[in-house]
Formats: sequence, structure tokens, C-alpha cells
Amino acid sequence: MSDQATQSNEQADFKEGSFTIAQVAAFEHQVTGVSVSEDNRIFVNFPRWTEDTAVSVAELLPDGGVKPYPDEEWNAWRNAKKDDISPEDHWVCVQSIVADGRGSLWVLDPAAPAQSHMVAGGAKLVQIDLATNKATRTIAFDETIAPQGSYLNDVRFAPDGKFAYITDSGVAGAIIVVALESGKPVRLLDGDDSTQMKKGRNVKADGEVLRRPDGRGVEFSADGIALSNEGDYLYWQAIKGDTLYRIPTEVLRTAGMAGEDVSGSVEEYGLNEVADGLLIPKGTNVMLLTSVEADAIRARNLDEGPRAPIRTLVQDARLRWPDTFSQGPDGTVYVTTSHIQDSAFFEPDAPPALPTQLWKLVPET
Repeated sequence: MSDQATQSNEQADFKEGSFTIAQVAAFEHQVTGVSVSEDNRIFVNFPRWTEDTAVSVAELLPDGGVKPYPDEEWNAWRNAKKDDISPEDHWVCVQSIVADGRGSLWVLDPAAPAQSHMVAGGAKLVQIDLATNKATRTIAFDETIAPQGSYLNDVRFAPDGKFAYITDSGVAGAIIVVALESGKPVRLLDGDDSTQMKKGRNVKADGEVLRRPDGRGVEFSADGIALSNEGDYLYWQAIKGDTLYRIPTEVLRTAGMAGEDVSGSVEEYGLNEVADGLLIPKGTNVMLLTSVEADAIRARNLDEGPRAPIRTLVQDARLRWPDTFSQGPDGTVYVTTSHIQDSAFFEPDAPPALPTQLWKLVPET
């Protein structure tokens, strides 16, 4: 491995620099989320989509293997055992995980296996203490927050640790805001144009429109989410869409938490392209996006406004549906490849267990 492959991204120039990718781990199951804690522990999750996976949340071991996290019991839920195992304190279908930099890993469980019927009582946000590896708090979402047809997708945390912001990529997209001190959630922008799939926008893979055997295409509403470094703006977009939206978080924390309509404060912030994951690296105002149609990681400088050009940081055929970003304490950016276009949703002959990977971005010198 060259010296550049071991470099930190701490001084990486996401405005101008170019990158290669280095594989961190390979998995036998379909991965989506990744998060790196402040002490450099790496966690991943495997949603229960086309496979009734035995491990939903895992910590990456030094040898590249995984161990169930926080323990095997939390990972014990199975489709066939849904009447016997409580969904409130087990992982049902985990979509994302985020280490908050404050000693906790948070697990977002939309509890909708195969992205279908939501298991009653299963939708939740769970806090795990990284020092003890114990779940310390569960914030449950009832059907007023996560109605049937919802699919809670990704989460970001305010810099002061007081609020969580969640996208719902289900049938009726929305943004959920959680006041973490009280545990109170509110569902906002439900059905708003900014959180919905874009009519007429198809998602392509390998140059062809991606469709299921019954003709349906990719249908995900508000999905990718990013928070500015100062925490003053929340950004999001639908996968079946290309418009980036943002809103001042002050509006969400005040009017939104009071149940008021906040749609008038939503701002279109230019066109991205079809993208799944979003990230604003620490100390920058550059947005990274996973370009699922181009097998690439792209970037736009938010300081240049809504018309900022999008540039390619790295394009590589191995970035097969780049999915979720995380940034380590040394600045290194990680990204999962979930291979959604190769899954049994779109390829009926695909195996239920789909091999996937975790990568890191390496600055070129």
C-alpha cells in the first residue's frame, strides 16, 4: 500500500482535491449504514430487506470481521419469530447508525422488513453507551410520527446534542425532529413537495432505468440528509429526485416543535443529481454526495450558493450504489456500497444475501 493510502483526510481539500478509494471491509450481507466513533471504532448495519439477516448492527473487528452490537440478544429478532420476540427492544430492520461524538451510538430502526409493512411497536431511535456497550435509552415512534408506509431513513444530531433530525423516505416523505431531552418527536413537512419523490424522475443504473420486475422504479422520498457544521441549516433530498432542499434549524426547533407549518421556510438550494448519502465534512461548507448513477463521489461548495457546480472527487466502478458516509476523528471519509441495483428487488435471480463493501476516500498527491 502506498503512503497516500495511509494518509489522514484531515487536510484533504474537498473543494479542489481528487481521491482514490481503498477497501476497508467486505461483507456477505447488504450493508447500508456506517459510523465511526470519536475513538475510531467502526460500526455498520445490515437492513432486513431481501434477507432475514442474522446481524442487524455490528462493530467492525480489526481483522475485518463483525460482531453483533451491542450484543446477540438485540440482534435476535427474525421474521419467523416476530410473534415471539418483542420489537421494542430488538433490531427489526435497521437502516442507519450514527455515533454522536458524545460517547453514544444511535441506531435508527424503521422496523419495516423488506421496506414493507411496519412492525407495530418497532419504530425507534436507540441510544447505546459506547463505554459500557449497553442500550441506555429508546425513543419509540408511534403511528402519528411513523405511520404505516413510512421508512425512517437517516438521522443527524445538532452540535449541542439537543435535537435529532430524521428523514422519512417512505410513501409520504417527511422530516421528523426529536427534542432529545424530553424525547418528544414531531412529524413535519409530511407530504410537502420538498420531501416527496419527483414525478417523472427515473433512477438509472449501468445506464438503464432501474425497474423491478413489475415495472416499478426506485421509489424513495426524503432520504439523504446533512447538517451544516454550525448546525444552523438542515439539508435533504429524495433519492427519486435531484433537488436539494434546506431549512434553518431554528425554525424546526421553535415553530416546528410547536406543531406549526414550516413549509414556508423551506428553500430550494439548487440541483444535485440522484444521490443517496450526503455529508458536510467537519470544518468545511462542502457537500459530498453519493452519485448512484455514476458510481462516483461528487462535491459542491455550498458557499457558492444554489448554482454551485458539482465536481467529481472519485469515480470508480467498485462504487456500486455508494450509500452512506461517515467521517472518522482523523477526518477520513468512509462510504458503504450497498449494491441496491444488484439486489433481489431488481434482479429476481439475485441471492438473498448480497456481498457489499466499506471503503475510505484516500487523497491523491
